[in-house]
Amino acid sequence: MKTVAAICTLIGLCAVGTILAQERREQVRQQIEAEVMKLLDDYMDAWNRKDLPAWESTFQFPHYRLASGKMSVLDRPGVQDATKVWASAGSDWHHSAWDRRRIIHASEDKVHVDTQFTRYRADGSKIGSYESLYIVTKENGRWGVKLRSSFAQ
Repeated sequence: MKTVAAICTLIGLCAVGTILAQERREQVRQQIEAEVMKLLDDYMDAWNRKDLPAWESTFQFPHYRLASGKMSVLDRPGVQDATKVWASAGSDWHHSAWDRRRIIHASEDKVHVDTQFTRYRADGSKIGSYESLYIVTKENGRWGVKLRSSFAQ
């Protein structure tokens, strides 16, 4: 009888341990998602303000962008020409906004985010909407955009 009681106690402890581990994983997942979404908010806010240093502060370096069939690599912040960066959005561009941000794969230091964003004119009319994949990594304790693959120009 003592053996049965011991086995039941052990099974109960294992079940509690499993539940606690699952709860901890869910807390970590929620924390990562919140941190990544905050980073992407900061990214878009800096882009819309045309604040190049703030925008680049949301990157990891080297930073990669795959668009229009070409891979661009930034080795460090401060080497981009701000005029050219915002000209790439089009002469009538006023601001951009996220339509969708959905984490499709995640670990504790890398997240793949399926996104869509839209570029707008000053009157609120759409220039275009673009599907993208953002790879966000945690390096040296900080989340940043490592790679962007976009169907935008």
